[in-house]
Amino acid sequence: MYQFNDQFSKAAGQFADAVANVNRLALENAEKVFGLQLAAVEESVNATFAFAGELLEVRDADSLKTVWPKGIQVARANAERSFGAAQEAFAGTVKTNEAIGALAKSQFEQASSQVKAEVEKATKAASKAAK
Repeated sequence: MYQFNDQFSKAAGQFADAVANVNRLALENAEKVFGLQLAAVEESVNATFAFAGELLEVRDADSLKTVWPKGIQVARANAERSFGAAQEAFAGTVKTNEAIGALAKSQFEQASSQVKAEVEKATKAASKAAK
């Protein structure tokens, strides 16, 4: 009975370590994604407020014609910035998921090798007892 408890304790400890590593990876990725999105929003807000300041100084149609292309450029830059941050966040998430998958695979391989070793050990013990 003691051997079973010891094996169970080892397996539970390994599982807890694996879960802690998965959580660490997931939280690091969430932190990176949040940082990327926050930086993109900050840059977009700064550019938009700078344009709004120029727009408030417009007094006639001619000055509006000169400011209008700047507004389109700001909107385009904001969209590109947002899309770039989303792409970078997606790439980071894919890498994190790959790392989590590799961690899970190694845990399964380790568990199966331990089970295989225990089965071989029990088989040898049973064959010795049968003789």
